[in-house]
Amino acid sequence: MSNAQSPGSPSPPERGPGGEARRHTFPKEEHLCRKKLIDELFGKQGSSFGVYPLRIVWLKSAQATTAPPQVLISVSKRTFKRAVDRNRLKRLIREAYRLNKYRLVEQPNGHFVAQLAIIYTGKEKSPLALVEKKLISAFQRLLTAPPEASAPPPAA
Repeated sequence: MSNAQSPGSPSPPERGPGGEARRHTFPKEEHLCRKKLIDELFGKQGSSFGVYPLRIVWLKSAQATTAPPQVLISVSKRTFKRAVDRNRLKRLIREAYRLNKYRLVEQPNGHFVAQLAIIYTGKEKSPLALVEKKLISAFQRLLTAPPEASAPPPAA
């Protein structure tokens, strides 16, 4: 018998840095729901940048961690009037985040992201491939740019 898999069989699980199987999950504990935390994120402490069609707002943690950040996903009601369109885009963003959060969490020295908001700012409905590509690009920017560089300059 050959080692080639049949088209319908599941692929072997991805492996993390320690050799264990990587779990692509997005449990309720990782959802950002508390109004006080959301206000802090969008207040003066939060930093943001855009990777069209996404806007990333994030809050720096005091120390490096390997725990996943709490995440908020939002799509504008003004841009997408129909709930079905908003829900579809949020589902795409959640899926892209779920499949790629390991890029943020599995950093050797940890990461400094405590909370993260992913806001869809595009005017058109994008496919999953584009959303995923832009989210990966945003993660790379989050990990390479110092938080002070992405903060807005103080008002004079």
